[in-house]
Amino acid sequence: MLIAEHANDLGDTFLFPRIAPALPRRLASKRGLHELCLESAVPTPAAAFPTSLDELEKFAFDATFPLVVKNLEAFERRRAPVVGGTTRVDNPADLYALARGWGNTFSVILQEYLPRESAEDWIVHSYCDESSIPLVQFTGVKVRSFPPHVGMTTCAYAVGNPALQEMTTQFVKSIDYRGCLDLDWRYDRRDGQYKLLDFNPRVGAQFRLFETEAGVDVVRALHLDLTGRDIPSAGQVEARRFLLENLDLPARFAFRNSDYSTPSAPAGPSSTEFAWVARDDMRPFFFMVIRMIPPAVARLWQRWWTGRRRTRSGRAGRRAQP
Repeated sequence: MLIAEHANDLGDTFLFPRIAPALPRRLASKRGLHELCLESAVPTPAAAFPTSLDELEKFAFDATFPLVVKNLEAFERRRAPVVGGTTRVDNPADLYALARGWGNTFSVILQEYLPRESAEDWIVHSYCDESSIPLVQFTGVKVRSFPPHVGMTTCAYAVGNPALQEMTTQFVKSIDYRGCLDLDWRYDRRDGQYKLLDFNPRVGAQFRLFETEAGVDVVRALHLDLTGRDIPSAGQVEARRFLLENLDLPARFAFRNSDYSTPSAPAGPSSTEFAWVARDDMRPFFFMVIRMIPPAVARLWQRWWTGRRRTRSGRAGRRAQP
């Protein structure tokens, strides 16, 4: 958003894809993306955007529950969030209770809930040139995330999906998008549609999941294109796996009793890209471990202290009985 909105000031010093100044901010907005999907006939979950308690009550009267509550603007969630993250609510009473802390004017999206047991999460990463043509485009499927089903990807596989590639190509062309992108789609088995959930107008956090047989990822493709060089033609490396080491362990623990599975995931990886571990530079991994120790110790201490207090309360209760 910063680069697009200040392109005239930055253009003499930096090379970057030129794009309509307002487009990245609109794509990052839940309302903006929803409107663009409707304009381009791209499937997306049904959504409402109440701005007051009165509008919320009118919506809830006819709404189908459960539904999902999200912050309306991604760039407002740290300054004035209505929810800490994607939140499922199962009935109107829970929705009203949640809304008590939203103030007089709401900044929220209420979105159709797509049941996990009937869905599959897909990722698309692309680099689009000045004509909005994807010069490289990759597709993959999520296996685990943390927090479960709503958090960041902790395990994913590169899996070719021509139908999803075609949908993405048509959409980016219709909105005249240029540059790197990271899209989250959810396949809804109930109606056989891929529904767009998020459009990140930037390089995705797990972009190294994907590369071509020629060793090109979206960042390398961007650099080659902006410097006037050809991008080697090659297909994506299939069954490549991405692991976010520090969060995939708790994700595995959280999914241990879940019946959810990802039918499109391969039986095993052709190779694995770790988020932190790299043989030629282990410093990021060690710094990550060091940063994780204090919060991990704090959580363990809190659990121990809570358990101890419950034990003491139980003993006191038994002693108090006649």
